[in-house]
Amino acid sequence: MDNKTVIIVTGAAGFIGSCLVGFLNLKGYTNLILVDEFSSAVKEANLSGKLYIDKVDRNLFFEWLQEHKPTISFVFHIGARTDTTEFDYSVHQRLNVEYSQKLWNYCVVHTIPLVYASSAATYGNGELGYQDSHELPFQLEPLNPYGVSKNEFDKWVLHEAMHPPFWAGLKFFNVYGPNEYHKGRMASVIWHSFNQIREQGKVKLFRSHRPDFKDGQQLRDFVYVMDVIKVCFWLMINQPASGLYNLGTGKARSFEDLVKATYAGLDKEALIEFIDMPEDIREKYQYFTEAAMHKLQAAGYSEPFYSLEEGVEDYVRNYLVGGHYY
Repeated sequence: MDNKTVIIVTGAAGFIGSCLVGFLNLKGYTNLILVDEFSSAVKEANLSGKLYIDKVDRNLFFEWLQEHKPTISFVFHIGARTDTTEFDYSVHQRLNVEYSQKLWNYCVVHTIPLVYASSAATYGNGELGYQDSHELPFQLEPLNPYGVSKNEFDKWVLHEAMHPPFWAGLKFFNVYGPNEYHKGRMASVIWHSFNQIREQGKVKLFRSHRPDFKDGQQLRDFVYVMDVIKVCFWLMINQPASGLYNLGTGKARSFEDLVKATYAGLDKEALIEFIDMPEDIREKYQYFTEAAMHKLQAAGYSEPFYSLEEGVEDYVRNYLVGGHYY
C-alpha cells in the first residue's frame, strides 16, 4: 500500500486513535482524514504536530463522504463511546452499533478494508473464557451497556453476508499509554496511580469484593498502546484472514503489580491503600481477563509485546513525568 492513498481514522482525537495517527505519520502516511468530535479542547494536544489532510466532525462524516467522494484505501474505526459507566444504552446503540454498521456498509459498497475496535468488555465475567472464536459472541453476556454494544456489533458483523475485502474486529483488552490525559475517570489505573503518587504519596486500589481474590490481586491483561498501534498497522499492511482478533499480551497481571511498576518508574517505594469499590460498578466488574492470542500469532504476527514492567516504565518515564504526548 503506497503512502499517498487516503486512510480514514475515526476516534482520531482520542487516546488510541491519536497514537495511531502519530504512528502512521512515522511510517510516512500523512494523507489521513481524521474523524471525531473535535469540540473538546482537552483533546486538542493529542493531535498537536500530527500531519493529516482534513478533520471531519463525526456527525457530518457520512455527508462529507457523499460530497467529497474520496478514494479511500483503508479505514481504522477506533471511535466509540467507551464510558463503561454510561448506563443509557441508547447512547451506545447510536454511537457504537448504528454508526459502525453505517461505516461497515460504506466499506462494503466501496470495497475498502476495515479494522474496527471491539473490546474485551464483550467477554463479561469471563466464565466462557477469552477465545476470539466466531461462535462465542452469540453466547456472551457483557456486564455493562458498553460491552453489550460492542458485542452486538460483533454479532451483526458475523451475520452479515457482505463483507469489506478485509476486515478485523480487534478486542482491545486493558490498553494504557500516552494521550489519555483527557479521559478522567476512564483513564488507565497507571495514569490514576501516577497522579495519586504525586498528590498524596500513595495509591488507592479497589478492595476485592470476592472471596476468591485478595485485595489488589484482581487480574487484567494490560496491553501497552505502542503494541496496539503496531498490530493495527500490521493488519493494514498484511491483511491476513478476516475476523475477530483479541489484542492483549496474553498474560494477566494484578493491579498490585501495575501500581508497583508505576512506583518503579518513579524510583519510589510502593505505598498502597485499599478502598471499597463504588457500588455502581461493583456487580459489573471484571476480576480476571486474559487474551487468548493464538489467532493473531497464527495469522503471522510475531512481534514481541512489551511486558507490564517495560510498558509502564516507558509510559511513566517518557510521557507522564514530563506531561508529554505521543
